[in-house]
Amino acid sequence: MIRLRIALPHQVLVDEAARKVICEAPNGSFCLLPRHIDFTSALVPGILTWVDEAGAEMFAAVDQGIVVKVGADVRVSVRRAVVDDDLETLNQTVRRQYRTLDENERDARAAAAQLEAGFVRRFLELKERS
Repeated sequence: MIRLRIALPHQVLVDEAARKVICEAPNGSFCLLPRHIDFTSALVPGILTWVDEAGAEMFAAVDQGIVVKVGADVRVSVRRAVVDDDLETLNQTVRRQYRTLDENERDARAAAAQLEAGFVRRFLELKERS
């Protein structure tokens, strides 16, 4: 068995035994098995799949990150991830989360534009005074 840990910056999302783990790297997907050599790779956004102890297939939609296999431990570190055992539900959850992220990003861009405009306006006022 493999010990799979998927860690986000603020929490450990998955910490369980697995029979195998399938990841996506920039140059394609790969499968890690218990006797696989120690291994490190970058991960691209996509679906990470594993088979749990009972033989059920589990899925995690992951952001870019890194995977490290040392002995029987597979450690995945990503910025964002969502776990589900159903791909359709996972797809819906990811779409909903990215919609929220897009809205937050738009709000952040608008706030940054307002700050920039205020800075330019004040800079021009200072220039006129001197």
